[in-house]
Amino acid sequence: MSDDEAKLIQQAKRGDPAAFAEIYERCQPAIYRYVFYQVGDATTAEDLTSEVFVRLVEKIDRFTYRGRPLLAWLYTIARNLVTDHRRRANKSQPLPMDKQLAADVVDVEERLQDRLTQRRLIVAITHLTEDQRQVILLRFVEGLDNATTAAILNKSANATKALQHRALASLRRIMEQDEQI
Repeated sequence: MSDDEAKLIQQAKRGDPAAFAEIYERCQPAIYRYVFYQVGDATTAEDLTSEVFVRLVEKIDRFTYRGRPLLAWLYTIARNLVTDHRRRANKSQPLPMDKQLAADVVDVEERLQDRLTQRRLIVAITHLTEDQRQVILLRFVEGLDNATTAAILNKSANATKALQHRALASLRRIMEQDEQI
């Protein structure tokens, strides 16, 4: 944890609204993206993201630095809220990764092929285990490095690399099976 983050956390623990605002500004986009790719609905993602930050305010006094950044703690809260949401909904929605495709220059056929590939990938990701889905989202959607991903998942760097390797192999296998159908 950087000195800046440690200072910010201490200010938040003292109830400083500016500190909470700064934490929100820094972390909200990543938490929202993470939740959105888990639940597949913008309104639900906004609600769950808001709840993550409500929990931050309610429980900041319980946060203790254990070698993981504050964002890792927020990801854990988000993961738990998504799990609870899925339990309540009793279903898992596909991950909407087809936000926007390349610029207008791409011709229609290429755009159609890209959309089909993205949709296949979205469906394939839903067939991964929860840990595999987490590592794929953190590494490739969020663009986090292996060390940060390992900290968030509370796993060693080597275990995270192995998990990523298995997740990619599973994705490849699922997509190849899909091509044969």
